[in-house]
Amino acid sequence: MLTYAQAGVDDEKTQQALKGIISLAKATFEFRKGKMGEPKADIGHYAALMDFGDFYLAMTTDGVGTKTLVAEAVGKYDTIGIDMIAMNVNDLICVGAEPVALVDYLAVNEPNREIFQEIAKGLYEGAKQSGIAIVGGETAVLPELVNGFDLAGTAIGVAEKNKVINGKEIKPGDAVIGISSSGIHSNGLTLARKLLIPKYGLEYEFEGKKIWEHLLEPTRIYVKPILELLREVEVHGLAHITGGGLLNLKRLTNHGFSLEMPPISGIFKLIYENGVPLEEMFRVFNMGVGMVVVVSQEEKDAALNVLNKHFESFELGVVTEEPGIRVENYRVGL
Repeated sequence: MLTYAQAGVDDEKTQQALKGIISLAKATFEFRKGKMGEPKADIGHYAALMDFGDFYLAMTTDGVGTKTLVAEAVGKYDTIGIDMIAMNVNDLICVGAEPVALVDYLAVNEPNREIFQEIAKGLYEGAKQSGIAIVGGETAVLPELVNGFDLAGTAIGVAEKNKVINGKEIKPGDAVIGISSSGIHSNGLTLARKLLIPKYGLEYEFEGKKIWEHLLEPTRIYVKPILELLREVEVHGLAHITGGGLLNLKRLTNHGFSLEMPPISGIFKLIYENGVPLEEMFRVFNMGVGMVVVVSQEEKDAALNVLNKHFESFELGVVTEEPGIRVENYRVGL
């Protein structure tokens, strides 16, 4: 049995360590009080909102994490840029913002023109899929600090003031819809790598693909379907299922969720069969659902019609009065 904490990533310890940083960051809000760009949302949701008069500017930052180690191990760098952009733009749309632009940060042990060109291919494809412009960036050569490379970015989006999605409209009985993921995306790679690679190696084939192909499958970008959905349906809540798995739903509301998740398949099946407990699986991985949408029961069918034009989407369950997340078909409570 192996957990995320045992693999080296202790989320609870991380949250405790972050408390001091978060409290000081919140204290800086006063520096923009009454000025252009005054923060309007608490730190901790998917993106920060800043007041620019007629609209909010949304801002978020994220990276690829240890997925870069897999890319380096197999010498395949042309999709990792998609992951970085996906991790940012998928967060922006969760507050109802349309992603607009991004700047990237690439830190390397040493510069390599061929690798840079391959990374750029992924960045271009990610920008194309999400409809954003890459307006700048920074490349740092840090031989004493970086072994290999790291890729991160900061993205901005624009949200109309009367169309911000903050979860306050969520109520018991609302329908919960899942949009399928493309696989492991960019979270839980530390656990997956340390569990699978020592036992199987990167070339082991499982369900028609090698392990490294499962691990490097690019993170799905949900911008186009969600923007279309926001034009057609009144959306009560949006959750990008990243680190923390289904616990991300707790960011939206104090209400609870009763869910039935899809069958365990793909890379998740192999991880589960190698000893990671079910509860831990749902706490770490997206388990086949990369984005969750909450709408009223009356608009459920309309929402599914829109989403299924883009990616496989399905009803997951309902919002409940009681707090907590229950995965009914696996008898797991979170």
